Amino acid sequence: MKKLVLILTAAMLFAACGGGKKDAAADPYDASKKAESGAPSYDPKRGEGKFTKVELSPNLDAAMAANGEKTFGVKCGSCHKLTDEKLVGPGWKGVTTRNTPEWIMNFITNTDEMISKDPKVQAQLEICLVRMPNQNLADEEARGLLEFMRKNDGVK
Repeated sequence: MKKLVLILTAAMLFAACGGGKKDAAADPYDASKKAESGAPSYDPKRGEGKFTKVELSPNLDAAMAANGEKTFGVKCGSCHKLTDEKLVGPGWKGVTTRNTPEWIMNFITNTDEMISKDPKVQAQLEICLVRMPNQNLADEEARGLLEFMRKNDGVK
């Protein structure tokens, strides 16, 4: 009797999961598709969010970086190291040289959309195997984190 219940349960789970093919034409996040204008439907250099231009001074804003370090300690440090070593998520060393300030700000404030649409984030997800949770950061907290990342990358 237990075997029958187990087999029926497994069959129901299998049937509930679907198994049908995903219609590639219906995928709105396919970066290879072009809009009617001929432009890509997603610009991976911009990021998905409200930040289109982030002004950075050549010198570090120490107060902002200190606030970012506090935010890192509370919300980021359990998954990220300040080196290039992966913990749960990737290490932060060099993050400001690999990504634009706009991309970083959009990713840390609009995490779910970036994971859904950005090919760079999706590639990182394949390596880390864990989605970054949305930390619901205010813009000021995100900007402080960006400044802390710059400090970590050697900006003085």
